[in-house]
Amino acid sequence: MPSVDCNISPARLLSAVLLAGISAPASDARPIAALQVGRLTLHRCETRAPWCGSLSRRLDPGGAVPGSISVYFEYYPHTGGGAATGTLVATEGGPGYPATGSRSEYLALFAPLRANHDVLLMDNRGTGRSAALDCEPLQTAAVLTEANVGGCGRSLGRAAPLYSTALATDDLAAIVEALSLGRIDLYGDSYGSYFAQVFALRHPQRLRSLVLDGAYPLDGPDYPWYPNYAPAMRDKFNRACERAPACRAIAGSSLEHIAPALELLRAGPFGAEVRYGRGRFMRFTAEAGELAIVMFGGAPAQASVRELDAAARAFSDGDRLPLLRLMAETLASVDSRDSTRSPRRFSAGLAAAVFCQDPPQIFDMSLAPAERLIARDVQISKRKAEAPDTYAPFTIDEYRSMPLDYAFIDECVQWPAAASGAPAVRLLPAGARYPDVPVLVISGELDNMTSPADGAAAAARFPRARHVVIANSFHVNALPHARSDCGAILVRRFMERLETGDEGCAAAVPAVRLVPRFARHLRELPAARALAGNAAGEDQLRAVSAALLTSADVIARAEENGAGAGVGLRGGTFTVREAPHGYRLSLREVRWTEDAAVSGRIDWPRRSGVVHADLELWTSQGLRGALQLQWPEGVNGATATVRGRLGSNSVVADAPAP
Repeated sequence: MPSVDCNISPARLLSAVLLAGISAPASDARPIAALQVGRLTLHRCETRAPWCGSLSRRLDPGGAVPGSISVYFEYYPHTGGGAATGTLVATEGGPGYPATGSRSEYLALFAPLRANHDVLLMDNRGTGRSAALDCEPLQTAAVLTEANVGGCGRSLGRAAPLYSTALATDDLAAIVEALSLGRIDLYGDSYGSYFAQVFALRHPQRLRSLVLDGAYPLDGPDYPWYPNYAPAMRDKFNRACERAPACRAIAGSSLEHIAPALELLRAGPFGAEVRYGRGRFMRFTAEAGELAIVMFGGAPAQASVRELDAAARAFSDGDRLPLLRLMAETLASVDSRDSTRSPRRFSAGLAAAVFCQDPPQIFDMSLAPAERLIARDVQISKRKAEAPDTYAPFTIDEYRSMPLDYAFIDECVQWPAAASGAPAVRLLPAGARYPDVPVLVISGELDNMTSPADGAAAAARFPRARHVVIANSFHVNALPHARSDCGAILVRRFMERLETGDEGCAAAVPAVRLVPRFARHLRELPAARALAGNAAGEDQLRAVSAALLTSADVIARAEENGAGAGVGLRGGTFTVREAPHGYRLSLREVRWTEDAAVSGRIDWPRRSGVVHADLELWTSQGLRGALQLQWPEGVNGATATVRGRLGSNSVVADAPAP
């Protein structure tokens, strides 16, 4: 049974009664325009939330910097009758994203618990509706630069330290206290796990339980160099290959398969122009650093693991396009800003303020930037001499050519030293101890951003922590975009019962299905396997393989981008729209190979269920036909079945699910 919080104020009980359906007489029945919760009055929201509020906070609790900040939050009362048994709070990653920007994902996670749990979402100071920081030109510049990061810090002046994680956690504690919520169950994903740990150390008395999804510790040995980053990246590709039969059959590890492409990029960087996404063109220099961001960036997460091994092998054989498309998709995905560059949606200034002031750096942040540049170069030279393989297979310089907020070590070199008279904000109180509260840490086995090793290090700090690694999974595993619902099941169970129960689902997530190879022509593909009743020849069964791989390629784009439009690898277009049980994909002459075009419809159920496709295929050799394809998602070793006609021949075949 869930714990009952006995520290519920009369005002909160009154709110619960009002929301349970006890209203004014029918003659005066009108929607409630305001709601008293604790000592705060909440109002109807402009957003999709039912109730919104704000709490005015001193910008600087110590008073050295004048002014205040209005911290925005959304309150979702429990949907059942009686008093709530607790409050679920979610805090977002980034840093720079507002929690309310992810409300739909958090509400989906908490949905089975909402009958007797309230939900609270707060936009951290400097994000969303809590006075989002708008640092120009950092917010709108084409790329993140050291100079623009430094300029943002200078523009904040003495207020810069006041956008730390520490004061944001204090804001949440103040809102919890003002609403009389008692002890909360706090969920944090990605940077939200960092925030949640700081909250636990600063306000342990406010916590009933803690969930860290995609976690990393607050500090540790060699921390500023991110020592788990590269080993986890290498493991990600090697393990995925070991679990894919076609990849495993090729001699060597996945990193060895990729190595020849890396050497070609080192030997001959070149200008590339690639059509990707909705049909836009991107120009960039294809070089080792671009391959590094594909491998480290984890965006697009599944497509990069699914395709990189085969794309690198194709690149080495002269077919550049699959790898160049991955580079373009990654470069577009790793920019946290949306197309509007709105600081309310993502504040690049807040992200810089947090990263440049909270975690340790490879240099002394008390130095003036000019001295810090010298110290940075000394430290990097020393690292090259003592640990040149820190980011293998990439050199330290190749690693540093990634975007600043993915390489980390150079981002803050020009952030100003603390201004004269600026408040000193400690991240943690002196003598703070990790509290003895129930903690669940969730890690994705294939997550190199917040690796299982990082999750284990974070869990080790808490006396009562449980660390669960979700097999074959990526970054953040309890929200709807995860590869399975296992993380969400465990988190809900833990928040309700303070235990995870049966964790068998963590080992049952199926392996990522890798592209066996990229092909420019049908003749390069293996033929699908003929079954009883098949009259199609081997060349026609190669066309069947192309239809399957074309379908999977389009699904991979839909998986990353959701509803909208897209372009095929070598031509054609497709659209994606939401359907009752997943997505409906419509293809128009999509070319995955140069000599076969596929049109038709695919019903894709997302992570579980059966894919159904009705397709028309024609080839440059004059072959035409119609095929019906189906295969299960979310199943290891799944098989796709194909029925139809190509030319005058009936097709009855199967093949590994793509």
